[in-house]
Amino acid sequence: MHSDDVQRAIESFWSKREAQRALLEDQGKSGGAARANGHMGEIEKIVAKEFRDAGIPAKCIKRGRPYLPGYFRIRKQWDLVVILDGILVAAIEFKSQVGSVAKNINNRFEEALGTATDTHAAQQKNRPYGDVPPWLGYVFVLQETDETEKKNLETKALFPIDPVFANLSYNERYQEMVKRFIGEEVYHAGWFLTTKVVEEGIVYNEPLATASAEAFAAQIRGRVEFVKAVLKARTSGAD
Repeated sequence: MHSDDVQRAIESFWSKREAQRALLEDQGKSGGAARANGHMGEIEKIVAKEFRDAGIPAKCIKRGRPYLPGYFRIRKQWDLVVILDGILVAAIEFKSQVGSVAKNINNRFEEALGTATDTHAAQQKNRPYGDVPPWLGYVFVLQETDETEKKNLETKALFPIDPVFANLSYNERYQEMVKRFIGEEVYHAGWFLTTKVVEEGIVYNEPLATASAEAFAAQIRGRVEFVKAVLKARTSGAD
């Protein structure tokens, strides 16, 4: 993923989000801009291109309303699904958080964890994907604000919390979430970006080395090569 392409995608994220806000009757006051679709579109296109560059035909990349089976629920709509010759190459979620972090951070955690857990459970219980388990990716864009960088947040609970979370900002909590998702293979790969609008323009940052554009692209290429190898072995075995 070229940095210029990522920059253009982030600029599109902001411009489309503002355009959506202007079209909504409440001017986004009830979180309408976050509810509207499309502001992650250019970021999705960058990821889709990585699969195409790795040799996946465009017709195998599903966007819009691709559903996959669940276990605790019937199905779940993903943002991008890649299927090659009957194998689920990847299923990827694209999420963002702009403002109101304190009110929504737990919802984002629960959505992400629930989506992945349900998909893994479906495979363990019903094996809809056969002998090639699903490969899940998570892309998250966070607006950097004074709120996201604030330290000394509330951490009290009825029992001791994980000390790692002590004194983390919301930004750092999100990073820890993505880091643990990857480390525990809840999601197999991730891409975490922060962004803000400054006087010079729109900027972005990738604070996690394990969830950068470069690392995410490398993992995509690795997954595609694995699936191709499986398909080649199946073909050889059938001869």
